[in-house]
Order: sequence, then structure tokens, then C-alpha cells
Amino acid sequence: MTEKRLINADVVDVNQLMPLKYHWAWEHYLNGNRNHWQPQEVPMGRDVATWKGGDLSPAERRVILRNLGFFSTAESLVANNIVLAIFRHVTNPECRQYLLRQAFEEAIHTHCFHYIVESLGLDGEEIFTMHREVNTIAGKDEFDMALTAELMDSDFNTQTVEGAQKFVENLVGFYVIMEGIFFYSGFAMMLSFHRQNRMTGIGQQFQYILRDESTHLNFGIDLINGIVAENPRVWTPELRARLSAKIERAVELEIAYAEDCLPHGILGLNAGLFRDYVQHIADRRLERIGLPVRYGSPNPFPWMSEAIDLKKEKNFFETTVTEYQSSAALSWD
Repeated sequence: MTEKRLINADVVDVNQLMPLKYHWAWEHYLNGNRNHWQPQEVPMGRDVATWKGGDLSPAERRVILRNLGFFSTAESLVANNIVLAIFRHVTNPECRQYLLRQAFEEAIHTHCFHYIVESLGLDGEEIFTMHREVNTIAGKDEFDMALTAELMDSDFNTQTVEGAQKFVENLVGFYVIMEGIFFYSGFAMMLSFHRQNRMTGIGQQFQYILRDESTHLNFGIDLINGIVAENPRVWTPELRARLSAKIERAVELEIAYAEDCLPHGILGLNAGLFRDYVQHIADRRLERIGLPVRYGSPNPFPWMSEAIDLKKEKNFFETTVTEYQSSAALSWD
């Protein structure tokens, strides 16, 4: 198994899984398979009645629409990065197997937002073009799209220290920032409706997506830490400083997004609480890739720990939130 490497393996041809070297990658793949779901499995009748019945305030509708607008295209950006950038440079079969599963899950998530838009009778063009029309969404998307563009240069490779560092930056940008920070305030906003037994169809789908994203985040962190362990020359003070700065910038963008979604408080939420929340989860992400914490902010939404324990994300599948399963292999006890 000495020829197996996360990047820069000598030979990359058939997807030769056996013998496994990176068992963590295979476990993430199995977790993804155990948690398969389809949007149409979730009934939307109550959501349609609530949306069309005038039971939501304009501020509540704004939160829902903004988050549908962000997630509807952000998921496809993650999928594009997997297919066009990451898969090309990850040379380990176990990891590539997981990336194939993740790319499929991103397609399911994009399908989910199409299903919600259709069910509620929303203007699909308005929702799916918010990434161009709403500045706080555009800022987040542009932040990560630039990282994909850097890796798509035909001359790019990970053979040099500088190239490997760029690749690590891409992984941090998409797994730690996009999926690990940019998505989480949206999860908290949308699950706030679900906690009050409102918009339960959307809430259930966001719970399913949150579970998938937890595995994506854990895989990405394992991949980043594994590449650094195999290529210690990559982990320079300069790279660590750049990554910390990127995460700090991401926190600023996410706080601005929360302020845009919540100009007025609803559901016991306000932009100030999200400032603490985003800073709190950013510290957790920094810790997990070996960078010093920055903020020391408390978690203002302890109820979110019922959906995912931010301090023990690898134990996420031991928790009980909403039960769904593709076979009897799943147990939520």
C-alpha cells in the first residue's frame, strides 16, 4: 500500500480500492450510502398551505427566500468544484469513491431546491438567479468560485509545494468555509421554522442536507489533515496565515449575509445572535485543521446541538433528529 497517496501518487488508473489504506474515507462513503434520500419522499402539503395562506410575515418570507436563493446555487458550486477541480488531483481510490458519492449528493440537494420551488409555486428564475442579484449571496459565491478557477488552469498541478498549498486552500475554501461555515447560519434559520412546527417539509429536507453536509465536512477535514501529514512542507507559517485570513473573511461575509436575511428579528433570531454563532462555528473549524481559534464567542443556539454536536462532529450519526434510512442498516439509537 506504500504507493497509495492522497495526492501525487505515481500511478492513477483503475479505481483499485483493495487493499484499503485510508479507512476513514471508506467509512465516510458508507455513511453517505446509509443516508440516501430523495426530495419527493418529503410531503410538502402543509408547507404549501402555510406559504399560500398568509401565515408568514414578510420578514419570515424573506428569510426563506434568501436561503433558498443561496443554497440553490451554492450546492452546484460545490459539485462543480468536486468534478472540475478536486477529483482531478486526489489520487487515492478510496477518496475518489467518496467524491463520486458526494457529487451525487450535491445533485440531490440542488434537486431538493427545485422541488421546493415547484411545490410552493415560486418564481424559479428569481430563486436560482439570486446569486447574481443579491450582493450578500454573490459575495459568498465569488469567494469560492475564485478558488475553483485557480485549479482549472491547464498547467496547474500539486507536484510543487506551491501547487499543493493552492490545493489545500481550495479544500479549506469549499469544505471548511462553504460547507462548514457558509451553510450553517442558513441551517439555523431554516430549522428555526421547523422547531416551531412550521414549514416542516422544508425543515425536514434541510435536516437531511445538514446530515449530508456533516459527512462532507468531516471527509474534507480528514482529507486536508491527511494531505498535510503526508506533505509536511506544505504547512508553512505563510499558508497557515493565509488560511486563517480566509476564514476571517468568510466570517465577515457570513455575518453580512445574516444581517441581510434578518434586518428585523424573527423567531427569536436576530443578526447579533448570528454574529456570535458564525464566530463560534468558525473557531470549531479552525481547531479541527490545527489553526488557533480567533473569536471565543459562545454558541447562542444550543438547540442546534440537538441536530449536530459542533464539538464532536464525527459522532454526528449517533444523534437522533429526524429518522430516514435507505435500509435496515441504519440505527439512530
